[in-house]
Amino acid sequence: METLAVNPGAMKIASWNVNSLNVRLPHLLQWLQDAAPFAVGLQETKLVDERFPAEALAEAGYHSVFSGQKTYNGVAILGREAPLDVQAGIPGFDDDQKRVIAATVGGIRIVNLYVVNGQSVGSDKYEYKLRWLAAVTAWLEAELRRYPEMVVLGDFNIAPDERDVHDPEVWHEGHILSSALEREALQRMLALGLHDAYRLHHEGPGEFSWWDYRQAAFRRNLGLRIDLTLVSDALRARCTAAGIDREPRTLDRPSDHAPAWVELAPAG
Repeated sequence: METLAVNPGAMKIASWNVNSLNVRLPHLLQWLQDAAPFAVGLQETKLVDERFPAEALAEAGYHSVFSGQKTYNGVAILGREAPLDVQAGIPGFDDDQKRVIAATVGGIRIVNLYVVNGQSVGSDKYEYKLRWLAAVTAWLEAELRRYPEMVVLGDFNIAPDERDVHDPEVWHEGHILSSALEREALQRMLALGLHDAYRLHHEGPGEFSWWDYRQAAFRRNLGLRIDLTLVSDALRARCTAAGIDREPRTLDRPSDHAPAWVELAPAG
């Protein structure tokens, strides 16, 4: 089992879809203590801002910024240093769903995305997903010019290729989360000068970040790798490790996602 690397002086940045921070706060606090990341992007907090547990996270040593709503969606960035230049939502894209937050932590621009699921190929929600991805990509193009040292992370709800699904015959190009148009949209984002940190260090199949609660999927490793950490061209040489921490998925009442992480060497 791969866990968050421990390398003195390195900066660990992680992404975790907690699938309800109200339920998973004890898991998060324990994981922050054990893994000690420098910064974390959270998705599916499912909390209005007034109920975000900023005080508990501050006691754990983390500043937080957040954009939430009741029952659905919700994103946050936690940092050992205070997040600066905070942007919630996609500029110019009219959307009530709280799926995007960006901030600069320790000189690194972190963009945290909870990508639309899309429901099924050809549905209205699928078309919304493609429009949403196009809007994010256009915004990131401009954002990268302002902040060359960037990590784009989150629950992408897209398995990048066949290595990232447990059964390519099931998760084929006509299936949601693995369809051709979704993967093409992700490739357009990567073409801006972003790199899948996990694939910089791991070539093989079979490592996943999400497992359905049903059919003993986690025990049988019937999963998908849909939680990604993308590093910009300017950070690629500093990307010394990346992985997925399966341990929180083994806990009682876990999120269906596991944290994905990237490790950056110190600048210079």
